[in-house]
Amino acid sequence: MKAKEFDRKFDAGEDITASLDLSKARRPKQEQKRVNVDFPIWMIQSLDKEAKRLGVPRQSLIKVLIARHLEKTRT
Repeated sequence: MKAKEFDRKFDAGEDITASLDLSKARRPKQEQKRVNVDFPIWMIQSLDKEAKRLGVPRQSLIKVLIARHLEKTRT
């Protein structure tokens, strides 16, 4: 597909994903890096209780809580 046709389809809101090679696509600043953090037992118990209440894994809850805090401090 030529660039003009690709642009036309994109601008028209058509699905162009079949024309893309997404095998090497990356989202900037979204790469993962593993870190280890030690928490006191009481904090882990509180995190587990809240995670269970929300129906999410502990790790997801920690990520959301940290992300919210960082968003607040940026503004």
